[in-house]
Amino acid sequence: MKVLNLQCRHGHVFEGWFSSEDDYRDQQERGLVSCPLCSDTEVSKLPTAPRLNLRAGKGGEKAGDDSRHVATGPSAAEMQALWLRALRHVVENTEDVGERFVEEARRIHYGEAEARNIRGQATREETEALLEEGIEVMPLPLPPALKEPTH
Repeated sequence: MKVLNLQCRHGHVFEGWFSSEDDYRDQQERGLVSCPLCSDTEVSKLPTAPRLNLRAGKGGEKAGDDSRHVATGPSAAEMQALWLRALRHVVENTEDVGERFVEEARRIHYGEAEARNIRGQATREETEALLEEGIEVMPLPLPPALKEPTH
């Protein structure tokens, strides 16, 4: 199994798993490799370095470990992964009502339909109208890859 670090032309970084380098090239030539965030098929391989497993040094610290480093926030790739995980959670725990979203949100709010978590499409104007009525909604753009069944 070959794990490659990939990047689309929009700068989204993600992993791809392929049976071989030839399998990657074949899938890329057929347009089957796409970004999970934006579905862009213009994807390139990023350089990768081998991961070294160094034995622990004195005092149980790993070789090269410097405890003086300042903690930093998550990297862009980690943020993308967290965002995708959150979106997957929303998709898996909501009912897709599609274009009926505005109507169904009102029905739920006014007690005409069973209370449940829903998602669907609404224009900016429709979203603003729902908010003005006191109906809590949150715009959440879904990448095309997440609109399909999750694995």
